Amino acid sequence: MLYNRLIIKGRCIFALLKEHKFYIHQLKLLHAMNSLRNKVQLIGHLGNDPEIINLESGRKGAKFTIATNETYKNDQGEKITETQWHLAVAWGKTAEIIEKYLTKGKEVAIEGKLVHRSYEDKNKEKRYITEVVVNELMMLGK
Repeated sequence: MLYNRLIIKGRCIFALLKEHKFYIHQLKLLHAMNSLRNKVQLIGHLGNDPEIINLESGRKGAKFTIATNETYKNDQGEKITETQWHLAVAWGKTAEIIEKYLTKGKEVAIEGKLVHRSYEDKNKEKRYITEVVVNELMMLGK
């Protein structure tokens, strides 16, 4: 059998030529999965007005919280709504759009990546935080 060597992002993958399209499909799937390694998509409402950060370099940032709701029925048939709160940050042009158009209660769809980090608070205690670093934003609703 003839093999063709395909190299994607430094990895060698062997795929059979023409007669085995399954392997080509697997190659495409692998490529797609590599782009999904750390991806978060949320649709929710802003819990507060965004906090705008202006760095000395001139770069702009925005911090805000977004609430997502999940609704289900419990064993007794009662409708239950659970709210999850997420901290989100955005930089550059995305932060400028957030500053100009978003306020508390606005519905948005965001896409980004999860970042875990630590910092020292005012009392010199180490704190840990998880946030979504936003790279795409879509305003929903009115």
